[in-house]
Amino acid sequence: MKRLAALFTLALAALLTGCAGMRMVDSNVLAVANVPPGVQLQGAHYRFERLPSQVSNPEAGLAEQQAQQALAAVGLVRDDAGAQFSVLVGFQGSQYLADTWGQPYPSTWGSVSIGRGVPWGSGVGVGMGMRFPPPTHYRREVSLILRDLQSGQVVYETRASHDGPWSDSVTIFATLFKAALAHFPNPPAGMQRVNIEIPR
Repeated sequence: MKRLAALFTLALAALLTGCAGMRMVDSNVLAVANVPPGVQLQGAHYRFERLPSQVSNPEAGLAEQQAQQALAAVGLVRDDAGAQFSVLVGFQGSQYLADTWGQPYPSTWGSVSIGRGVPWGSGVGVGMGMRFPPPTHYRREVSLILRDLQSGQVVYETRASHDGPWSDSVTIFATLFKAALAHFPNPPAGMQRVNIEIPR
């Protein structure tokens, strides 16, 4: 019995260590395919395009590198000279103070929230258990637009967003590009939740 208990303890410790070493990035993903008959997205060749406002933005190059890795993972090939499609990369981020539920913290301290945590009817509660100062959360979003260079038609559009406490923007943005292409090239209709585990 002692041996069994020791093995159980080791297994539990390993499980907890594994959980502590990973984190879940949960993304909201909305993707739409509009592929004409005879056009094949899988294995297609593409080049990047930039908006005028992105040309002088040094972060645009990093975003394209991250997008290129995610695109390669689903079979697309960067080929600036022989591209069939262009890919426009979008990215943005912001930060805010979060309340107990992870929502943006009100500008006035001690405000009253109505209906939170009340399954039926209405209720009033004051955030007395709120950490002070409130923790910083981050909202990040990426988007990819694939356009047929011959017709100018958008054939695939996808965006992914995530709100959370992680401050390492480079890692989170890279994960969002992967999430945005999770259902490529045949995305389901409507908003989807995509969860990706990454190291802490």
